[in-house]
Amino acid sequence: MPLTSTGILTDAALADGVGVAAFNVITLEHAEAVLMAAEAAGLPVVVAISENAVKFRRERLGPLAAACRVLAEEAAVPVALHLDHVESVDLLQAAEGTGISSVMFDASRLSYADNVAATSDAVAWAHERGITLEAELGEVGGKPGHPALDAHAPGARTDPDEAAAYVRATGVDALAVAVGSSHAMLDRTATLDHDLIARLRAAVNVPLVLHGSSGVPDAELQRAVAAGMTKINVGTALNIAYTGTLRSRLVAEPGKADPRPALDASRSAAADVVGDLLRVITGGS
Repeated sequence: MPLTSTGILTDAALADGVGVAAFNVITLEHAEAVLMAAEAAGLPVVVAISENAVKFRRERLGPLAAACRVLAEEAAVPVALHLDHVESVDLLQAAEGTGISSVMFDASRLSYADNVAATSDAVAWAHERGITLEAELGEVGGKPGHPALDAHAPGARTDPDEAAAYVRATGVDALAVAVGSSHAMLDRTATLDHDLIARLRAAVNVPLVLHGSSGVPDAELQRAVAAGMTKINVGTALNIAYTGTLRSRLVAEPGKADPRPALDASRSAAADVVGDLLRVITGGS
């Protein structure tokens, strides 16, 4: 199936009041797990590559993006490619021509004025090339290499009035907001501010994005979508399943040199997690 765009998926979901799932991938097996689960569920999906994943791949976006593009084009369901948490303008611009249809440009560590200026420039560049641009206002904690941030600290959450002004000033196509989640959580204990989500939904006219969703329980995710969240980003949950299974298999079979059986089991474990979350986020059966 030809690649679709993130904007098509999120705009349709926003109109229908449902969610779209985006899964961050690091290895080919991660990407295969996402597509296996999406096809089994018969649901569209966004495959995301983060700046940190690119750094792991020796600062090269091309190889993983090319592999994801081939997988997406061979999938039986609509698949969009996304570049996530980009702080580097060079990496933003490397997205051109890769099949990536959306970029999350993350200037959230800057002051409000500097965030607006940097993001506006990113939006202008992206829109000239038919790429949609997501940005973040407030800061979702737990990002690798960033200081720890309490998701419930005063000032950590996104202000609806400021969000409305920010969307108008920058022209972003989607907005990641801080409403109580945190990146890299290993347990699912996050509680979200659903009243704030509803107020943000009323304040801005673009899809809202929830980052750090691995630490959010199923019921909270469903309530978040019902309150107005559209795109739900997941990464760590895949890694927990993938790495845990890989570790168990390697420990249980120390005499084996062929990595494929362990990688196959890890890929299947990640696919199971993706399938469960796809159904939770989209409301699919």
